Amino acid sequence: KSATFPLQVLGLEVDAINSVQFSNHTGYPHFKGQVMNAEQLEELMEGLHLNGISSGLYTHLLTGYVGSESFLRAVEKTVHTLKKNNPGLLYVCDPVMGDNGRMYVPAELLPVYRDNIVPLADIITPNQYEAELLSGLIIKEERDVAAVMSWFHNKGVKTVVLSSTDLGSTSELICIASTKNTDGSLTQLRIAIPRFPVNFTGTGDLFASLLLGWLHRTHDQLKMSVENTVATMQSVLSATVEHALASTCKNSGAVPPAVGTAEYNARLASLTKRDLELRLVQSLDQIRNPKPSIRAVITRL
Repeated sequence: KSATFPLQVLGLEVDAINSVQFSNHTGYPHFKGQVMNAEQLEELMEGLHLNGISSGLYTHLLTGYVGSESFLRAVEKTVHTLKKNNPGLLYVCDPVMGDNGRMYVPAELLPVYRDNIVPLADIITPNQYEAELLSGLIIKEERDVAAVMSWFHNKGVKTVVLSSTDLGSTSELICIASTKNTDGSLTQLRIAIPRFPVNFTGTGDLFASLLLGWLHRTHDQLKMSVENTVATMQSVLSATVEHALASTCKNSGAVPPAVGTAEYNARLASLTKRDLELRLVQSLDQIRNPKPSIRAVITRL
């Protein structure tokens, strides 16, 4: 859901397939539902094939959270099929595996991503932890990112965007991107993103979809696309936090505290996953027309 709505707002028709069908997202303590397997994905693809819908119609494929190894292997088969039908199709892979040093998908997905999926991706958007898992390299400082980017490019990935790294200060995350140009040279950039002192669910899906949408709309202008993506992310997350604080304060009869105060931080710490559901629909105008205030800097890793 975090990926579909932004893509539609940015003008792309979306046929969404749920790799899992859960009662709620996994940020909550409990969830119930089903994990789709390879056979179920292949059945859906067969339906598209029988109706001629998959024959060159699709221009992009975006994958995110996958809950089973068999489904991921079916994704590999699907990418091959769609690219055969449309050689110009762009595959955007968000290799959702974990964050903050913890995997939250089955460990057997890692070698499938590394050896089978990554070489098929045109654009990939891992966070720092996922980039380290895939490449087998550790990022301790910014110069370490060069080796990680090279690993992905050598696998055949044109554009690599580390959606978040801990290379900034305690108050900011650093996003780093690298794209291979037609002459073999690299365009690389970094952008500092203010860090919110709360954890959201769905931000990776939102980031990947916004990046895809803006790369499509700007004809692969990486700098503008990253800036618009970050601007939209900040707007959505700010709206989410503001609404959560206003709602909890209203319920308790309190006045919303000033930003940065001890009371503000205490109230943020008390917010629940339900309070922090992303305000996507309410951010329609910001998704459609972001106003970047943070600029990316062209760099050389």
